[in-house]
Amino acid sequence: PQENIHMPNGNAEDPAAECERYEASLKDVTIDLQILGLGTDGHIGFNEPGTSFETLTHVAELTEQTRNDNAGYFGGNIDLVPKQAISMGLATIMRARSIVVIATGESKANAVYNMIKGPMKSRCPASILQSHPRLTVIADKAAAQRILF
Repeated sequence: PQENIHMPNGNAEDPAAECERYEASLKDVTIDLQILGLGTDGHIGFNEPGTSFETLTHVAELTEQTRNDNAGYFGGNIDLVPKQAISMGLATIMRARSIVVIATGESKANAVYNMIKGPMKSRCPASILQSHPRLTVIADKAAAQRILF
């Protein structure tokens, strides 16, 4: 049901206050399912490389790579891609009972490998998911090519 779907308002007039409001709204609830895409640089949500594993919902500065990767959603014009976004933090994401990560395309192959087999380091934010007890990764053959036997 729609009332069970909760996302921060990315168009809030006061993004910092929206982050606080959103994080507070999750304080006493259980996140049953977190569905994530995987960035080419290993980011999840908009937790860019270097983001602390302890991060809560925050305003993230988007890297040039992330902005380029998302330009297609803005008619291919990187100048229209926001430079900031509100993101659930890695610590917030990890509270979910179950997490599903979806990765498609050859451009995600290194990120999939680093998420699953690389060291748990902030340079690949998705690597924190190695410690989650209920993680499902859905990847096409191109994205999974580095981990396939």
